[in-house]
Amino acid sequence: MNIMSLVNALPGAAAQGLIWGIMAIGVYITYRILDIADLTVDGSLCTGGAVCIMMMLKGNNVWVSMAAAFGAGMAAGLVTGLLHTFMGIPAILSGILTQLGLWSVNLKIMGKANQAINVDKYQLLVSLRFIKNVPFYKNTILVVALITVVLIVILYWFFGTELGCSLRATGCNDKMARAQGINTDFSRVLALMISNGLVALSGGLLAQYQGFADINMGRGAIVIGLAAVIIGEAVFSRIFHNFGLKLLAVSFGSIIYYLVLQVVIWRGIDTDLLKLLQAAVVAVFLAIPVWQERYFSKPVKKGGNS
Repeated sequence: MNIMSLVNALPGAAAQGLIWGIMAIGVYITYRILDIADLTVDGSLCTGGAVCIMMMLKGNNVWVSMAAAFGAGMAAGLVTGLLHTFMGIPAILSGILTQLGLWSVNLKIMGKANQAINVDKYQLLVSLRFIKNVPFYKNTILVVALITVVLIVILYWFFGTELGCSLRATGCNDKMARAQGINTDFSRVLALMISNGLVALSGGLLAQYQGFADINMGRGAIVIGLAAVIIGEAVFSRIFHNFGLKLLAVSFGSIIYYLVLQVVIWRGIDTDLLKLLQAAVVAVFLAIPVWQERYFSKPVKKGGNS
């Protein structure tokens, strides 16, 4: 096996990891802050890609298109939030219902299952072609890294405000938050909106990067998001304690995930088995904290002698 083929593929894997890292930060908000595995993301990622591409094909500026993608994702999160809080449907079923409905919505937005965009005809922010042999300010890795840093700074500021703290309190202890006068239903809806807005923004960047939006582009997104969250925590939890750094760890986790995936592909694994591999990686990393506590932690001696 040619090692240079792997080396040449790594920048692309890093760029893709950064893009998916924004989605993973959205997953972190629901999974770690609200303690909900929100399955809406499998649909809202495609919604973001579809809205961004169609807006640009209609002649809109890339920033306007990405803002529209973010807004569409927030709308998807709003639907999931209302299904959960107003209609009393369990959170995981609410996400599944919204995801199911978004399949039809995404088809209507694009008009067909796939919409391509030409990097030579449109001013894309990121592209697979912008990885090598381009001015540094156009390099996809740099652009997405800057966007990620800006988003983390904004989220760090927001979750330090009174409203942001109420979201975190809702996730920590729902009953105590209500006792303190926090509208927990509003907090859940807002967190789901922010989460899916970030997921859709990631979808818009991903669609630009690969040059098309596809109806299946979000399938399995929750698995990738959870993998990034778990890997980031497993690798960086001992050194990253600040909330902002935890968000950064999630982004790093996504990069590690895609680099490992690239190495596996380079080693010649059957690509039909990739989804199985993804599920196995997430299962193992989810189990690591339990294994550490059960098999590797020292038993605590109780005080007092009999």
